[in-house]
Amino acid sequence: MGQSGKILDRAELLRLRERLKGEGRTLVQCHGCFDLVHPGHIRHLRFARAQGDLLLVSITGDGFVGKGEGRPLIPEELRAENLAELDCVDLVHIDRSPTALDLLRDLQPDIYIKGSEYEHNNDPRFRAERDAVEASGGRVVFSSGDVVFSSTALIASMEHSVDPFHKRLARLTQRPELAMADLHGHIEGMRGKRLLVVGEVIRDTYVLCDQPEVAGESPVLTLRPIERREYDGGAAVIARHAAAMGARPILLTAMPRDGAAEEVRQRLTAEGVEVLSMPVGGTLPEKQRFLAGQQKVMKLDLVEPIVLDQARQRAFVEMAAEACGGGGGVDGAIVADFGLGLLGETLTRELVRRIRPMVGVMAGDVSGRRSSLLSMERMDMLFPSERELRESMRIFDEGLPAVAWKLLEHTKSGSAIIKMGPDGLVAFDRLPEPGEGWERKLGSEHIPALATIAIDPLGCGDALMTAATLTRIAGGSLLAAGFIGAVAAATQAQRLGNLPVSATDLRQGIARVHAAHLAFASAEVIRSRLPGDRAAMKAS
Repeated sequence: MGQSGKILDRAELLRLRERLKGEGRTLVQCHGCFDLVHPGHIRHLRFARAQGDLLLVSITGDGFVGKGEGRPLIPEELRAENLAELDCVDLVHIDRSPTALDLLRDLQPDIYIKGSEYEHNNDPRFRAERDAVEASGGRVVFSSGDVVFSSTALIASMEHSVDPFHKRLARLTQRPELAMADLHGHIEGMRGKRLLVVGEVIRDTYVLCDQPEVAGESPVLTLRPIERREYDGGAAVIARHAAAMGARPILLTAMPRDGAAEEVRQRLTAEGVEVLSMPVGGTLPEKQRFLAGQQKVMKLDLVEPIVLDQARQRAFVEMAAEACGGGGGVDGAIVADFGLGLLGETLTRELVRRIRPMVGVMAGDVSGRRSSLLSMERMDMLFPSERELRESMRIFDEGLPAVAWKLLEHTKSGSAIIKMGPDGLVAFDRLPEPGEGWERKLGSEHIPALATIAIDPLGCGDALMTAATLTRIAGGSLLAAGFIGAVAAATQAQRLGNLPVSATDLRQGIARVHAAHLAFASAEVIRSRLPGDRAAMKAS
């Protein structure tokens, strides 16, 4: 009998049972989830098969497996196929009931096999099953249990070994402030909040190329462009993130008076971003990245530094003050220095000093060697990477907490979220009742990276900072801000190009983390994650 012939529905099973009775043949039944068939299961089934003429294994359907979130690991159809492949199993049935009681009453097996752990078990569900078997003249027999495994423990062990941070995430999601309802409440609280974003607009261009070659005349990389994709990056994408998350962002920047800048303004306005721009000369800064497949092979910076004289710097600060004071004020501000010259040390300090009393939550971040992290004073949150932090403080040998504390002291800021790339982030906060020494003045929380594979890390920090800042504006703790920020960064990392992360993306990402477990994926799902050529190759 092939495996397809072994798997029977209820009607087929009952007809076969009547025939077996007429032939005087003994039916043995085992019942369980059989999510992960291990050596203990094999010995149990072999023992059962030796007790009669045919062995039926009934399995609990997916909707009734009460083993916790994420179970069963394997869908019911595949669990049935696994069992049907075993020589010791004659029949398989998917029982879509919470227990085997109704099936036992209908089928009336001659022998019902249970594991040795049930021999002295007073579970009322098992007592009902035993009574049903014995009422029809059957017997309950217990297997030896000489080899004992727990599928639940095995699966939990695999989850932790697959991702070393999985256990940490499981503990984090149990924290009261990271309850799903509260996190969703923070996302809802972002809606309508006015956020001032200050920084340079950058055109991020992706040039998709054929497979690179080495030129014959000299060892030079040869690329043949086949497609261009352009994204509004820099401070523009921060504003786009904020709008997609439900906020009402105001972008304060400097752009030339040309067609490219006007197109940027129109796109941002259409997405719900109010744009305030000081006109400057030159062209819009552009960073071109050349890709072969999804691998970046070269970057070209087409950047002319933005230079503002003292008069225009004062005017720029006044534009920021007017934005914070007009139209009902703002709930928060993000100052993002991308190192293109707009936000020098003097302008940044004056800008922050001027608008700090007018803003509820202020956040700052830097990128590039010409940026100045230490000029961002009296911020509620700073978002440097570990490299940016250490280079700014000129401290390379001390532990990260000590360097983070010195940054907070130097800038008189409240907290810092340090980006650690594939290792996630660490959120540092001043303790409410500090003791002597920085160790007793600084608290920290590590949040692992939530994307196992980063398709494109560009813009992850911008998404993180935007989501975390809006979370604090909405009343969330620093831990909640870091967690929602990590969800935003993970979402961004799974996309090619600088695309905005929405409130829906955040909710879905939070749900995925809360439900994180080893999961079955069909071949179709796996192929959908591959680049075009590899997907076609796998399908062929």
